[in-house]
Amino acid sequence: MTGRRIVALTAAFVSVAASIGLAVVAPAAAAPGCKVDYAVPSQWQNGFTANVSVTNVGDRVDGWRLTWTWPSGQQVTQAWNATVTSSGSQVTAADAGYNKVIEPNAKVSFGFNGSWSGTNTAPESFALNGVTCTGSPGPTPTTTTTTTTGNPVPGDAMAQVAAMQPGWNLGNTLDSTGADETSWGNPRVTEALLDNVKAQGFKSIRIPVTWGQHQASDHTIEAAYLNRVKEVVGWALADGFQVMINIHHDSWQWISAMPSDRTGVLTRYNAIWTQLAAAFKDSPGKLVFESVNEPQFTGSSGDAQSAQLLHELNASFRDIVRRSGGNNASRLLVLPTLHTSSDQARLDELATSMRGFNDPNLIATVHYYGYWPFSVNVAGGTRYDATAQKDLTDSFDRVYNTFVARGVPVILGEYGLLGFDRHTGTIEQGEKLKFFEHLGYYARTKKITTMLWDNGQHLGRTSFQWSDPELIAQIKSSWATRSGTASSDQVFSARSSAVAAKTITLNTNGTTFTSLRQGTTELVRGTDYTIAGDQLTLTAAAMTRLSGSRSYGTNAVLSAQFSAGVPWRINLITHDVPVLSAATGTTGAFSIPTTFRGDLLATMEARYADGSNAGPHNWTSFKEFDRAFAPNYTTGATTLTPEFFAEVNDNARVTLTFHYWSGATVTYHVTRSGSAVTGSL
Repeated sequence: MTGRRIVALTAAFVSVAASIGLAVVAPAAAAPGCKVDYAVPSQWQNGFTANVSVTNVGDRVDGWRLTWTWPSGQQVTQAWNATVTSSGSQVTAADAGYNKVIEPNAKVSFGFNGSWSGTNTAPESFALNGVTCTGSPGPTPTTTTTTTTGNPVPGDAMAQVAAMQPGWNLGNTLDSTGADETSWGNPRVTEALLDNVKAQGFKSIRIPVTWGQHQASDHTIEAAYLNRVKEVVGWALADGFQVMINIHHDSWQWISAMPSDRTGVLTRYNAIWTQLAAAFKDSPGKLVFESVNEPQFTGSSGDAQSAQLLHELNASFRDIVRRSGGNNASRLLVLPTLHTSSDQARLDELATSMRGFNDPNLIATVHYYGYWPFSVNVAGGTRYDATAQKDLTDSFDRVYNTFVARGVPVILGEYGLLGFDRHTGTIEQGEKLKFFEHLGYYARTKKITTMLWDNGQHLGRTSFQWSDPELIAQIKSSWATRSGTASSDQVFSARSSAVAAKTITLNTNGTTFTSLRQGTTELVRGTDYTIAGDQLTLTAAAMTRLSGSRSYGTNAVLSAQFSAGVPWRINLITHDVPVLSAATGTTGAFSIPTTFRGDLLATMEARYADGSNAGPHNWTSFKEFDRAFAPNYTTGATTLTPEFFAEVNDNARVTLTFHYWSGATVTYHVTRSGSAVTGSL
């Protein structure tokens, strides 16, 4: 068949290795240029092979992208010696890494197979690194600003992702690894549930899906299961949600074996996305695909190999979806970092992949569950303190600087606290609220779309009621404004002492304190309380009146009002030092009789007689709340768990120090002898 020669000139070569998002200026003396040979050596019904050669007739090129427009609707189906991508009629061929450098007067070649229908007209022109050419050295390059994809900042993807804020996860349902969506304890999804989620103000919904247990030996997805996913997706789209679906727990079930079974994993992974791309190709653009959840690789040689394996998955995912046609040609695609981590190295790896894909319709995603000691309440991480706050701001800053500031949208695909895996009381209520207030605010300032992880512990799937109304009120408020908080939501007064004035520090967070109330009654400033800077002091007279008979526990609940956001609850609590009693039991069931006397348990330390740390997480003396110990205020007991005793030395005396939120501490001793446990003061 005939070939057609197109000659091109480029006015500027911008290195794809240049700092993403920064202005890149070529040396003043540079005069680059190129010519392109495009030939079709063979053509058959609906298919053809093309060879492309790029000759550099100017200065050295370090990293190249060749772009053109199909005049007759052709599509590239397979390529070699280059990464070829397309969006509609627009095509980009990027270097394969090993051939990214083109010295002066040197040539680089690549080829591809394509499809056509009707006519197979050759492209009229080509552009190298964004500039149309004619075939001789061109003028000196000018400054060019690029994004992580090497293209001008994409607007539509950023706008669509911004419109997805805020988002919600349909967790522990279609992503369950059992026989069906109810196997992890949640009911079947109903239209009523989605209607209620929508009514809560959420604009997008992430629907995690685990596919592996619904695949036949040839990797075909069970028709009934795929149809069920399509049904739920259809309901969500009909409700007006933007919807994200993915490959979820397959990541640790079988994708993690990729280091030792690369071909098998990739074949199975590709089969899923081939079927999903076909099933949803005509779905509207409000449907978004996420390549894989929390990617991880068992037995890899290290981060470098893991990053390469994830790149292969993401590249294959993007290629399959784009080639499937329909609305998939421009559908937004979400790519995760390794482990969905926000560590800089992981962000850089994904940014490098995205540069190579040169696709303006890509989204980066990470997850955030807080500073780990605070998130699970271990190692003394009882408060959302400066360290925990810095972990959040550093994480979001890295994400913003790597992606958002350079035109690539970011979705925080999951957020919450890991302690919620047990129940939402693992973290003290006020500290928990401060975390979510700050997270919502800071994500908003960094233009990161957030998706709350909810596996059923937040919004009741049939009651449609929030398990913690105070928490969801704080989350919703953070979508639009800041809320004032305080150093604590607890003010303790010892019943064994005379009533005295109490002071807490207000965190106004840019708001203004306006009033202090008890229910609908406004307390009197100057009489009931005073304000001095950020110090709120409750007078002794007010404390006396509000504490009443001074029974143990919460005597009154106050509400600090601010000029914006939700009020801050302050509990006035009467307490005395808790009393613990001797006990016997087993490693499988041991409880310390505890008269809490109004106080609340914050954390527990465990040490052997020589001062070394006892129990799990022996790098710290402070044990994990709920994992190693747990208070039961109703029955009057403090339980030490089997997990705690599993890592306690036999016949060794352990000194426990219980820390309470009032500031009180109580020392207790336990000794394990085989499966028997004794406890004493």
